[in-house]
Amino acid sequence: MRRLLLLAPLLLFTVGRTAAGLDGVEALRLKGASTHEGDGVEATVRTTGSAYDDTFDPEPVTVARCFAVRVSPRSEWRENPRSVDCPDGPRLTFAPPPPPPEPPYEELEAKLPRVPEGGGVDEAEVRRRVAALDMDRAIDVEVKADDNGRVGVLLAVEGNGYDPQDCLLARVSPGATEVWVPSRMERMPGEGGCGIGNALIRMPPPH
Repeated sequence: MRRLLLLAPLLLFTVGRTAAGLDGVEALRLKGASTHEGDGVEATVRTTGSAYDDTFDPEPVTVARCFAVRVSPRSEWRENPRSVDCPDGPRLTFAPPPPPPEPPYEELEAKLPRVPEGGGVDEAEVRRRVAALDMDRAIDVEVKADDNGRVGVLLAVEGNGYDPQDCLLARVSPGATEVWVPSRMERMPGEGGCGIGNALIRMPPPH
């Protein structure tokens, strides 16, 4: 419960910033404490539209309308917003989101073991060295061995579903330790470049 209370202002802030980030939308009011409890959070937003009426006025007419959108445990996907009166006062402003953490390329390359030809890769040792890296908690870590004596490493930051995902891949094999960043095309959503499978068996270059 205490953790939820600490997160409540952040959740409220996230809803408002998301609404304000939509093209042509202004966030005017936020009500509620948490998107995961009770009635959730209600955001009042304003959007504008323009139209022409050549019969009376050749100039465009701009109309502003306000809507209330609720985010709660009971909200349904694609729930229709409610039309409301626009509240008085200026729009809400939000600081830009912090930049995502960068997976530590040089640190990972320096820490991973080098196994000579004919040797065996110790998966537990790879895991230990990766765990010893001083990384941001937002970086997801995955380590996996295959039947060919190789161990793959994936360090990834959760993407937004539209832009290329930030990730770092590595493979420890007898005679070779490699660290690389997949190409932009491979890191696009749905391309599979930021997967542990790509660390074990490197994908061919995109066409």
